[in-house]
Amino acid sequence: MRKGRRHVCGIDEAGRGPWAGPVVAAAVVLDPDCIPDGLNDSKKLTEAQREALFAPILATARVGIAIAHVERIDRDNILQATLWAMGEALKQIDDVALALVDGNRAPALPCPVETIIEGDAKCFSIAAASIIAKVTRDRIMVGHDVTYPLYGFARHKGYGTAFHQDALQRHGPTPLHRRSFAPIAALFSR
Repeated sequence: MRKGRRHVCGIDEAGRGPWAGPVVAAAVVLDPDCIPDGLNDSKKLTEAQREALFAPILATARVGIAIAHVERIDRDNILQATLWAMGEALKQIDDVALALVDGNRAPALPCPVETIIEGDAKCFSIAAASIIAKVTRDRIMVGHDVTYPLYGFARHKGYGTAFHQDALQRHGPTPLHRRSFAPIAALFSR
């Protein structure tokens, strides 16, 4: 914004590493006159802090959210699914002059893009996007815990914990599991 660009959008994702569930991307254009207090990298915030910031971000910013489901992840690979979701999230916001993307890989977008390694810790708009993406994904996984209670999705959100690994050994994979990921593929090869 100091360079004279209005409508700077931060983009981030949640869920690249888990064995199950979608990857979620969010795009956020903050109102420079109304930035919620406490914005930070979602990984540095507690679950309660992220939840407390979620509604104020939605109320004061322009937000786009996109979900790449397991089928897309397995078909295209996790990186391509993530980049697709980032592009879809941005499509929900009009008049973006510049997109700041967390990480070192830029999606193809209809505006200039800058990647920022650890951008969620360096840029408020990326931090806001990381919170929106993380809370959205966590809520999705908590919802899946109702359908698949034996797997503990509400606890580990699909990440490869010992509990999750044990549940997979006992019960096998669900339709939520990423068959293209090595630990899940190994179950299918047996």
